[in-house]
Amino acid sequence: MEQKKTMILDGAFGTYYYQTYGDDHPCELANIQYPDRVTAIHTAYLQAGCEAVKTNTYGVNHLQYESKEKRFQLVEAGYKLAEQAASSFNAPIFCDIGFINDDDELAGKEYLELADCFLTLGGKNFLFETLADYSPIEAALYHIKASCPDSTVLVSFAVSQDGFTKRGKHYRDLFTQASVNKAVTAIGLNCLCGPTHMLSLMKTAPITNKKRIAMPNSGYPSSIGGRMVFQNNPDYFAEKLTDMAALGIEYLGGCCGTTPEHLRKSVAKIKDSPNLTSVKPVVKSAFSQPKTEQTIFKQKKTNHQKIIAVELDSPINNDCSFILEAARDFKLIGADFITVADSPLSRARADSIMTAAKIKREIGIDVIPHLACRDRNHIATKASLLAASFEDIRNIFVITGDPVIQTDHGKSGGVFTFNSFTLISYLKRLNQEVFSNVPMAIGAALNINSPNFDIELKRAEKKLELGANFLMTQPIFSEQAVQNLITARKLLDCTLLAGILPVASYKNALFLTNEVSGIEIPDEIMQRFYEKTPEECNQISLEYSLSIMDKLQTYCDGFYLMVPLKRTIIVSELIREIRKRERQE
Repeated sequence: MEQKKTMILDGAFGTYYYQTYGDDHPCELANIQYPDRVTAIHTAYLQAGCEAVKTNTYGVNHLQYESKEKRFQLVEAGYKLAEQAASSFNAPIFCDIGFINDDDELAGKEYLELADCFLTLGGKNFLFETLADYSPIEAALYHIKASCPDSTVLVSFAVSQDGFTKRGKHYRDLFTQASVNKAVTAIGLNCLCGPTHMLSLMKTAPITNKKRIAMPNSGYPSSIGGRMVFQNNPDYFAEKLTDMAALGIEYLGGCCGTTPEHLRKSVAKIKDSPNLTSVKPVVKSAFSQPKTEQTIFKQKKTNHQKIIAVELDSPINNDCSFILEAARDFKLIGADFITVADSPLSRARADSIMTAAKIKREIGIDVIPHLACRDRNHIATKASLLAASFEDIRNIFVITGDPVIQTDHGKSGGVFTFNSFTLISYLKRLNQEVFSNVPMAIGAALNINSPNFDIELKRAEKKLELGANFLMTQPIFSEQAVQNLITARKLLDCTLLAGILPVASYKNALFLTNEVSGIEIPDEIMQRFYEKTPEECNQISLEYSLSIMDKLQTYCDGFYLMVPLKRTIIVSELIREIRKRERQE
């Protein structure tokens, strides 16, 4: 097979800039402060044999440069410096726009602004690189195509060795998504991966109607004095880039850690291999859609029994005796699942997945650990889920997680690499890629108390479309919440568990209503608990919870019961009553 023509782009600017000049300020500032340094680096890559240069504008965005005027000044200076260096070599210039890790709408507007700024300067070749998602750049792509029909647009995603971006998107899905856009010339990968892993990923990339691009890091960095340092391995890098050329990849270059020497060796090796034969990519079969609804869900619904899931908070210390004892008692009287909350109200508790694993192992009841987006990036999330799979955990309940209270002017907070939508999508892909033989059922929250329930229903529909299998609601107290669940039942095709939180006391009701987001207890219900003994409160709570459950009986598949302040006696009575009524039917 004849080899396709490959264009060799340049290598890393930022890491090479620091290596050469020792300046740890953002390298884009050099466009104004040290223009000779910028043209020197561009020229060094072109002299090494690179056929195109990228503008020194990767990090120009509002997260690093707050002033819009400053951003446009850096873009203009960067473009003109690249133009100056490239003119002697008759080399094309790629307008470099890096990933903007912010709200999609804000990022989308800024991608559009940057693209328009480059177009005004005469740019017609664009590189959107190190992306973690595709959707935010879409408007900018359409604008480029409309403004410059003969433009060349390269779209490159940054993924780890397993093919996932920091937002939990899988590169095959992103390639397929981007390939639909007529403005896109080539799709590929850059950064995060070293050349060996990127080669492997590109071999199994989906076949699309677009050209391909690959720009790996030189390898994996180590940290010296707080800086990322890469090994100097130009010969090895050149060998791997030549292997990528054999795949017929149309655009090749380097990312972090690569230098003009890396690219010089690569250009020479590729030219010295004139008879490269394009290797056919490995075509991955279509992903099977694993059936993730647990047998117990189907069994209960078939037998017209209600699913009962009981939520327990994991301990705030290293004593797990209460949660184990409570789980054992709930199992004996008929609970199907123990759900374990993930540090609710942002108060650190024992890890929900590890706690759930211990319950399942020692008590022998199925578990549904909560997984909050708040505390884990994609690496920690996958690590936790792999460990959960080891422990035969087959259900996960995805929540956003209560925000961390800021105590140091915003310098400390939650991670929130994911939101509930992207985490559900990530779990679905893991079911296809990693857990296909033992998939996990994915649960999601339904805010039954939302003041605009139409919007909440649309959110729930989206969660189901992305891969959620079952929904559990927030606590239901009001008649409006009951009606909202009935509406949800008519519109949502999934297992639906109604949330029931017995109130422990008047003081507890006040706290829940005034301090916990999403819970609204009607005042007339709260007043029933006023100045009542604990025993009287238990009875009031039991009777009111049962009255709510009676209204929901025919509209839900089961109940999600939450234990108030370790008052297991109320929840135990609710379980007994549910099972008693089923035996009498």
